[in-house]
Amino acid sequence: MEDRLTGPRRSRPTEFQAAPLLPFPGPGPGGGRSQRADRAWASRPGAEPPLHVPPLHLGFSPGRCYNFLAFSPRCPPQARPTRASLPFPVGVLPASLRGARLFSGLRAGREAGLGARRVGRRRKGKQRREKLGGGSTRGLVGRGEPEDGGEHFLEAATPRLRLARLSWGSGSAGGGRQLGAGLTPPERPAAAAQGRPPVPDPAPSRPPGRGTVQRRAGRAPWAREADARAGMAMHALTGLSLVSLLSFGYLSWDWAKPSLVADGPGEPGLEQPSAPPPQPPHIIFILTDDQGYHDVGYHGSDIETPTLDRLAAEGVKLENYYIQPICTPSRSQLLTGRYQIHTGLQHSIIRPRQPNCLPLDQVTLPQKLQEAGYSTHMVGKWHLGFYRKECLPTRRGFDTFLGSLTGNVDYYTYDNCDGPGVCGFDLHEGENVAWGLSGQYSTMLYAQRVSHILASHSPRRPLFLYVAFQAVHTPLQSPREYLYRYRTMGNVARRKYAAMVTCMDEAVRNITSALKRYGFYNNSVIIFSSDNGGQTFSGGSNWPLRGRKGTYWEGGVRGLGFVHSPLLKRKRRTSRALVHITDWYPTLVGLAGGTASAADGLDGYDVWPAISEGRASPRTEILHNIDPLYNHARHGSLEAGFGIWNTAVQAAIRVGEWKLLTGDPGYGDWIPPQTLAAFPGSWWNLERMASARQAVWLFNISADPYEREDLAGQRPDVVRALLARLVDYNRTAIPVRYPAENPRAHPDFNGGAWGPWASDEEEEEEEEEAGRARSFSRGRRKKKCKICKLRSFFRKLNTRLMSQRI
Repeated sequence: MEDRLTGPRRSRPTEFQAAPLLPFPGPGPGGGRSQRADRAWASRPGAEPPLHVPPLHLGFSPGRCYNFLAFSPRCPPQARPTRASLPFPVGVLPASLRGARLFSGLRAGREAGLGARRVGRRRKGKQRREKLGGGSTRGLVGRGEPEDGGEHFLEAATPRLRLARLSWGSGSAGGGRQLGAGLTPPERPAAAAQGRPPVPDPAPSRPPGRGTVQRRAGRAPWAREADARAGMAMHALTGLSLVSLLSFGYLSWDWAKPSLVADGPGEPGLEQPSAPPPQPPHIIFILTDDQGYHDVGYHGSDIETPTLDRLAAEGVKLENYYIQPICTPSRSQLLTGRYQIHTGLQHSIIRPRQPNCLPLDQVTLPQKLQEAGYSTHMVGKWHLGFYRKECLPTRRGFDTFLGSLTGNVDYYTYDNCDGPGVCGFDLHEGENVAWGLSGQYSTMLYAQRVSHILASHSPRRPLFLYVAFQAVHTPLQSPREYLYRYRTMGNVARRKYAAMVTCMDEAVRNITSALKRYGFYNNSVIIFSSDNGGQTFSGGSNWPLRGRKGTYWEGGVRGLGFVHSPLLKRKRRTSRALVHITDWYPTLVGLAGGTASAADGLDGYDVWPAISEGRASPRTEILHNIDPLYNHARHGSLEAGFGIWNTAVQAAIRVGEWKLLTGDPGYGDWIPPQTLAAFPGSWWNLERMASARQAVWLFNISADPYEREDLAGQRPDVVRALLARLVDYNRTAIPVRYPAENPRAHPDFNGGAWGPWASDEEEEEEEEEAGRARSFSRGRRKKKCKICKLRSFFRKLNTRLMSQRI
């Protein structure tokens, strides 16, 4: 049987001896030379006797492979070494010799990363010699044909470095046999130094032949004395070299792949080192904007999403996953793990000119992951406020940031308008405006930035990557090549929307390819989620669910979501476990090895066992929201809420399989996919709901996920119980933070770009002025004038109009 590395296969050796790498004492005679070169040097007039380095061999346990054979195809798995059984850790060999193979006879192997070439071939006395070239190191020379009971030697022919021989042969089970001439040479140089005759070399196991290195008999006395002096010197250097190799090896142990070392018991008398702790996984969270429940291939959509379909099929689909109905609340709950009522953001979104942002006193998810040793990066849409620099992503836990600060921008020019004449540029890199990146389609730009981050990051350090695509939010813009795929789709908005979804799908494919290319994939967790329901009049579809973006019907709060990871214990399945977007905070912190205790005030749960192993979800209820500023329902009252809750207030809660809505939950229509050119048309009235005079709805979501049968009149006991839960939650709510717009936020005052405009000193002065005004009004105790009442009325009216417009 022919072996491609070692030639004709012989009987498998039972014992193996290896020697460490020994540095030669310096240039001069014998430095990597042969015996013929030594004689030539000695023949020169006045030449000093050459120094010969005696080979040093270490005996190891029988039946194991070491050094170059440790990971060779010829070494069986049971014979591969463990950490404790190795004389020095894997990876301590020089780079020029690492990954080499053992050669047989005159056959030379090729070393990893180094070219091997034959320099010359010389014959003298039936001996042949080969030289292998590879940079400054000549490589390895193999000598000898191994037979049963024979020897096999391996040495390095280098100008400054000689590799002591590797030899094996038939040996007893009691221990390693010392082979070769002078394998235990302390007595040989000592005898020479004392004038006693040296110990003769053991007879070789077979007659010497071509390529066999032999010690020539009848050497001159000065040569034997030189051997003795070199032997004593090299024994001292051996200890120093071995200690250096061991120290360097243990410091660089992680250079070797742990999977290459088999598990096994250590050598007798050696302590088994503890295994290193597993590395925390890389976390990649992908968030899309306004993608509808029906707008993915595995939900039967007419939109092509092959990458999302494949990732979801190979992972875990979350089919009982809930988000928030609009942008800012979903993102705030993702990064804080708290309901809106506990962040003050329960009403509407953060508009560009509002002096408002994510509460600065709350620890965000990236900040928590940084404490666990993660490198954190964000790419995409922020939309959590920026009126102060302390509100920016780089001040809230992200090491780097590239994206937009506002809610929606042009996909090419990155302009955003917050009213007539109030327009500005919104693309930032870190805390600076990225003017030079304008003109690139945002979805492609963000995917390219993710690839650059992965290419420049080491897979050995855990990574948190938050990719918040702008797609598929309005304006509906897509590269032309994607529009061509849907040229037969009659509805123009749906056609553009579908092209944007497919483009985003390919961006996800590029990200997953980069994870595999740069070595992150095998230890990564990829989470895909939408931020709210689809906008049905802008191409989106939540069919067959009821409602749309901005409503608390299932079409507004039921999200797209799946988890794809090689670390999942149960893959390729659909999970019905109840999961909310606040659950990602404690779940990801737990995966990172951190702790998220109840003292942090979190509303989320660690749902990784439910996702990975299929266990029951720890979550049993979800508070969708309580918004006291939203338009009150005309037919709601405290009496209709059993005297414990005003049903005119907009609120939604799910407990178990029951879902309760009060106030005005938003447009409650079932809107099919927009495929016709004249959509909606008069036929849509068949599904429209007449304006019902009610303010309370109750549904059994498990049995009626489309919310077609209202059970509020049939189950008043359930209605009363859920209203009591709303009362309990409302007791823990903080005041709503929805300040008036500040004219200083105009982009014209910031060089034409959106950005922070308030400083810490100005913020403190405004608070002091407000405090003095409140104390002054309390001191005078005068009644409010009619003009003051009108101002308050119009201020509230303006707030309601803005909310209705959103």
